[in-house]
Amino acid sequence: ISRCQPAPEGYSPTLKWQQQQVANFSTVRQSLNKHRSHWRSQHLDSNVTMPKSEDEEGWKKFCLGERVYSEVDALSDNESLGIDYIKVGFPPLLSIVSRMNQATVTSVLEYLISWFGEKKFTPELGRWLYALLACLEKPLLPEAHSLIRQLARRCSEVRVLEENKNEEQISALNLIICLVSRYFDQRDLADEPS
Repeated sequence: ISRCQPAPEGYSPTLKWQQQQVANFSTVRQSLNKHRSHWRSQHLDSNVTMPKSEDEEGWKKFCLGERVYSEVDALSDNESLGIDYIKVGFPPLLSIVSRMNQATVTSVLEYLISWFGEKKFTPELGRWLYALLACLEKPLLPEAHSLIRQLARRCSEVRVLEENKNEEQISALNLIICLVSRYFDQRDLADEPS
């Protein structure tokens, strides 16, 4: 079974940092579970139409926005100041993720991981991956287990290739690897503290 690639020199997270992230994540999960029924009962804004579980392209556009999805980097000059969620993607709001059952969480995770397999890591992608991991129930279903291992390995590959060592980016990738390996008990994928 292939392991994660080690962090670039000087970018391996400390054990203390990893433990802190796991503790924070655990708190987020508890809070999410506690308030799930409340958020599920809230009305979604009229502009939010969640795709059907099996609509892969729909979910990619919904989460990442048409701009990332279509790989259009530039903002056009005449854009209004309001946020156009169709263009920039919907953030993983509690009112949205609370409505997703385990099958949908796993499917969307799969769609985004397959997207990430060919594309670069973006903050939108990072936010959604974190939120979906927070919604994954333990014990993991076999397909979820294999998906999150694939995700951690992909994060480690991207981290090695990160040329300008963008701290924020490496930190986000470290976080996902840390949660998969230490919260979801995939210890063989963990970063060994430097």
